[in-house]
Amino acid sequence: MKLQGIFPAITTPFDHNGDLYKVKVQHNIEKWNRTGLAGYLVAGSTGETPYLTMEEKLQVWEWSAQYAASDKILIAGSGAESVRESVRLTNRAAELGYKAGLILAPHYYRSMMSRMETQILFFRTVADQAKIPILLYHFPQVTGIDLTPEAVATLSDHPNIIGMKDSSGNLEGTKRFLAAAKPGFQVLTGSASVLAESLAAGCPGAILALANAVPYACISIYEAHRTREPEAAMDWQNRIACASKLCATAYGIPGLKYAMDLKGYYGGPTRLPLTVITPDAKRELEQAFDGIKS
Repeated sequence: MKLQGIFPAITTPFDHNGDLYKVKVQHNIEKWNRTGLAGYLVAGSTGETPYLTMEEKLQVWEWSAQYAASDKILIAGSGAESVRESVRLTNRAAELGYKAGLILAPHYYRSMMSRMETQILFFRTVADQAKIPILLYHFPQVTGIDLTPEAVATLSDHPNIIGMKDSSGNLEGTKRFLAAAKPGFQVLTGSASVLAESLAAGCPGAILALANAVPYACISIYEAHRTREPEAAMDWQNRIACASKLCATAYGIPGLKYAMDLKGYYGGPTRLPLTVITPDAKRELEQAFDGIKS
């Protein structure tokens, strides 16, 4: 399976009572369906998955699959702290029509999980039992665990591990993963701030939180790269630079959801302990996203 193009790591819509908001899942996905997005990552970290119950995660997977266009590839954020639960979730996603599972490295017992042989054992065992291919999720800012190029080289040899999402934001690290992996293993960037450079380095696509609010801008970078127009790609990259930084590091998911509201998608409230952004932050986001095509 080829994972080319832009995939938003979609947010989870809640109403003002804090419940899942089905009509807004439909609103967002049907609007995204009309873009050139390659597919959707559902219930990843941008979807506030640590704050979803198991039933809610399954529900948002089901609704997203219901409304996604048939040409969109569905990826489930199906990782858990144990092999057993990761396999169970991934196989449930497979039953709902998802084509791959994104598996975050377990990190509760960080001192043990940081050993390369433990990382390899975890991912390989999940892949052995999963009914759909899996992607490694490298997010050291959250897990405190760095996947090494050597581990990626070993894991890329597994027939059911087809790629990885690298959300480190470290372009040189992404290049090392690309160089270490076996042919056919797909390294997708998870950082909008280095999207153009990551594509130029060899990434076939990206899974991006920012694409929730401004999918056209992210797609424009990909299309400029695909048509070998690097200057156009960097022009678009510079246009989204401030917006990307604010959503990635300054204001996080609450800021991203506010940006979605600005751009005609439904962001809505987050769940505690994520909090509402300040009026000053809203003004900063309004200025950063002004003029960026959504």
